[in-house]
Amino acid sequence: MERRWIWIVLVAAGLLLPFWLASRQASQPADGAPIAYSAFKKLVAEGRVGAVTLRDDEIAAILDAPWEVRPGVATVAVTTLLPPFGDPDLLALLEERDVVTTALPSGGRDWLVSVLPWLLFIGIYAFFWTRMSRGLTGGGLGGGLGGGGVEAFLKGRATREEVPSKPVTFADVAGQDNAKREVAELVEFLRDPERYRRLGAEPPRGVLLMGPPGTGKTLMARALAGEAGVPFFNISASEFIEMFVGVGASRVRAMFDEAKQRAPSILFIDELDAIGRVRGAGFGGGHDEREQTLNQILSEMDGFEGHEAVIVLAATNRPDVLDPALLRPGRFDRHVTLDLPDRAAREAILKVHVRNKPLAADVDLGVIAAGTPGFSGADLKNLTNEAAIACAREGGTSVAMRHVDAARDRVMMGMERKLTIRPDEKHRLAVHEAGHTAVAHALPNADPVYKVTIIPRGRALGGTHMIPEEERYTLSQPTLGDRLAVLLGGRAAERAIIGDVSSGADDDIRQATRLARAMVSRWGMSERLGPVDLRQSDEHPFLGREMAQPREFSDVTAHEVDVEVRRLLHEAEARAIAVVEGNRPAIARLIETLEARETLDRDTVIAILGAGAGGTGTGDRLRDAAE
Repeated sequence: MERRWIWIVLVAAGLLLPFWLASRQASQPADGAPIAYSAFKKLVAEGRVGAVTLRDDEIAAILDAPWEVRPGVATVAVTTLLPPFGDPDLLALLEERDVVTTALPSGGRDWLVSVLPWLLFIGIYAFFWTRMSRGLTGGGLGGGLGGGGVEAFLKGRATREEVPSKPVTFADVAGQDNAKREVAELVEFLRDPERYRRLGAEPPRGVLLMGPPGTGKTLMARALAGEAGVPFFNISASEFIEMFVGVGASRVRAMFDEAKQRAPSILFIDELDAIGRVRGAGFGGGHDEREQTLNQILSEMDGFEGHEAVIVLAATNRPDVLDPALLRPGRFDRHVTLDLPDRAAREAILKVHVRNKPLAADVDLGVIAAGTPGFSGADLKNLTNEAAIACAREGGTSVAMRHVDAARDRVMMGMERKLTIRPDEKHRLAVHEAGHTAVAHALPNADPVYKVTIIPRGRALGGTHMIPEEERYTLSQPTLGDRLAVLLGGRAAERAIIGDVSSGADDDIRQATRLARAMVSRWGMSERLGPVDLRQSDEHPFLGREMAQPREFSDVTAHEVDVEVRRLLHEAEARAIAVVEGNRPAIARLIETLEARETLDRDTVIAILGAGAGGTGTGDRLRDAAE
């Protein structure tokens, strides 16, 4: 490519050089002694100039008689230059003195100046077109179809991964046993498709992997390809869409053609919702580029024949926005859900992520798994990585439990901030967190208190961390009532101990209000209203909040919902205040200790507040639950 550019430059120079030399020769002024413009004009005024030649800003003059330029040197030809802004009186003076005046066309320099912008524009255009063609060369399906330039651009950037020497297998996908069972039989079909065809069985056309972000959808697809030992085509759905009309459909056709040629194979489309949203929901009607690409995918999936052993996998965390035509039988036949892992699954995932990390003797993966409810596989990987970074920062040789605890706090709450907090604000903060802790400790359905701190992290100035003893998939009304009281426990402690409230309860009130409204309007936990769906509105999943559907109940019912929500919140706050008032001496000791030490663990809280009725009843319940 560089050699071609050198030849282009040489040929262009060879073509331009003769014209430039000719123009330079034509533009040569007459020989003469250079003089100042003022001296030249004086000679004209004295009538000693017979003829002049003008070209651009150069003036060549022929004198009527020899004139001494300097003592001992005489000449009849002189040259000079016009001033930068010209001289409007010069032509009139030349005509007045009957000087023969000749004006010549512009020289080669101006010719080059006029041509150079066009040459520069053409050169830049050729350069970028060549670079784009070079970047797109081989950009098709792993280069499998050959070709480059525009052809490769239309084929897209789907990458084909041949079977590696150490492929990802189901052993690398921990904590998703249900999903692995769903896709395991696909491995058998890809390995021995004839066994199924003899019985008239057809493989699923497509498998849709659904679940929250970080649950391992892409990893599951790679593991399926690794177990089957077949080529794996991987592309993100957003790569189908370009500014040029028809590019997305062309890329879909090329990708499916290549997968069919390499069958048996697996074709994986990540983030399917980028192009698979319901058609006709946008403002472009049914002819925009995204919808045409979706139409092409639907056509290709219907076009598979019986002898084509190609499995189409797709992943999304928004199945609610997908077009129904994608989800019908014959397209994506199977829907596999990857849920957030439970405690046992989290422990299995942790074992995978600590394989290459030296662990200290005090690291208990069961306790870590119990202390990370709601963590996805990606979150757990990040947790172990942050713990290893913390150990390396200290110069240690093995990851200890304190590193894991520090990493957990950093992942959940953010990095520790260094703030100068006034003593009265620190005392109020300790009272607030002590209120949360005391209420959670006293109520029977509250989760165990794991740690309480007044060290600022992220956007929070402090926090009370509670960890459930066991996994819960439904929440009872008493449990939700205790959770409301715990959320308002900090505000209750401020009111009961300090005598007023502060803005520190902003997030607590927001969470408590949302929870109480859900109890009334969604879960029917109000005797006054009963089991009626009274959500204010359903936000349209495609057009956003501004196009939300109107509510389907009257203003009178909406007022009753507000009354019931207010009742639940007031009752919860009254319960929290009663707990604080009944345990003031113990809470005072907890506040004093928290101000002095800033962070208290579960055992310290139990030692100050006693056994209690809540989840912190014994010092080892969390560890026992993990075991």
